[in-house]
Amino acid sequence: MSDVAIQTTENEQGTNLGYKQELKRSLTLKDLIIYGLITMLPIAPIQVYGLIAQESFGMAPLVYLVGVVAMVFTAMSYSQMSKEFPIAGSVYSYVQRGLNPHIGFVTGWLIAVDYIMAPALLTAFSAMWLGSILPGVPTFVIIFIFLAINTFITARGVSLTARANTIFLILELAILVIFLGFAIKYVFIDGHGTGGFSLAPIFQPDKIDFHFIASAASIAVLGFLGFDVISTLSEEVKNPQKTVGKATVGALVIIGTIFMLQTYLAALAHPDYAGLDPDMAFFDIAREVGGDFLYYAFILVGVAAVGIANALAIQSAISRIIYSMSRDKLLPFSGILGKIHPVYKTPFNATIFVGLVSFVVALLVSIENIVQLINFGALTSFMVLNLTVFVHFYLKKGRRDAKGFVNYLLLPVIGFLIIFYVWSGFDWMTFAVGTSWLIIGVILGAVKSKGYKEVPPVLRDM
Repeated sequence: MSDVAIQTTENEQGTNLGYKQELKRSLTLKDLIIYGLITMLPIAPIQVYGLIAQESFGMAPLVYLVGVVAMVFTAMSYSQMSKEFPIAGSVYSYVQRGLNPHIGFVTGWLIAVDYIMAPALLTAFSAMWLGSILPGVPTFVIIFIFLAINTFITARGVSLTARANTIFLILELAILVIFLGFAIKYVFIDGHGTGGFSLAPIFQPDKIDFHFIASAASIAVLGFLGFDVISTLSEEVKNPQKTVGKATVGALVIIGTIFMLQTYLAALAHPDYAGLDPDMAFFDIAREVGGDFLYYAFILVGVAAVGIANALAIQSAISRIIYSMSRDKLLPFSGILGKIHPVYKTPFNATIFVGLVSFVVALLVSIENIVQLINFGALTSFMVLNLTVFVHFYLKKGRRDAKGFVNYLLLPVIGFLIIFYVWSGFDWMTFAVGTSWLIIGVILGAVKSKGYKEVPPVLRDM
């Protein structure tokens, strides 16, 4: 599928999906996998290692293994829907067309708060970490600089974003390789920590039961949020029916392997998990195996990775969801937010809007409330997506042979139940904040659809 040959976005069977091809198709499978890895952040365990190690009796690698297994079912649901509807908008577009247009809007509203809050959260964390090194620089200045950089790169084009992602991924993997090298020397050559291989970080039979697995899933699933952003780039990908699904599942498996490897070496280097500082555990272990050099290197790379690379990927995703909902005339100021830049071929106005909102949110909303909205929005959307796969393929299309039973009934139902279990464990404040946002979306949807009687023109005309 080339830019010249395609005039409208089509699905795998060649059915016109109703949109003119405006975004530039330039991304490859490699670009998407890199984008997914950056979004999930290869060095993500450095933020939560202490907490996970203590909650899992030192079995952090096992927790991440459980997370991969738990999330791969939802990733496969994304894969199925990306083949059927290779358009921007991710879960919004999938639910809109596969289940119901009005439920699709509400689902898009929920995932939008997840993505639009994430850049604010990430830049706020980075500003906090960097503030410990540069105490004289005001926090709002650091946040503004991060968001300005990300907005500029995102607005200029997806190709520039892909190049930036590659650079940051190399940087993150480089610091991880250095850490692994120091840790291997510290344990296997110098004889510190466990002094060699140990099964304790992976398997302690006396501590593993259903409660442990359930708790591990609830911790780990939240650590993998972001794999789904790959699908937001469907209209900027070469041959999206084949590449988007492969990239979604592939990136999840790769990042899970990276998480398990680094946490296993960390556990070998410092087996006394009970005495770890929950906030600075991984940084402290880095200092233990590699000295002050590795300690400060991790902080600096963490700031760049979280504040720029990770936030950049999320900002790219949410700008495309807002663009997709706006071209369907479902959001306020849709005429502005649904425009594509004539030169850059990006959702330029939506990108600028996300940058401004992220700046305001980072300054005015507490980190706790941001996290609550992100978790509620993401997991609720995942449940609806799994339900959509079952309804669209198994019920509507009648794909009920053996393959259909596995792909469109068994796997999405397992994905739904896993996410529902984690979702049901939220505290009351998360439910209160998330439900409040949901109610606003339901009201807005009712107004825009005149009491949920009208559907977007692109669906009426098909």
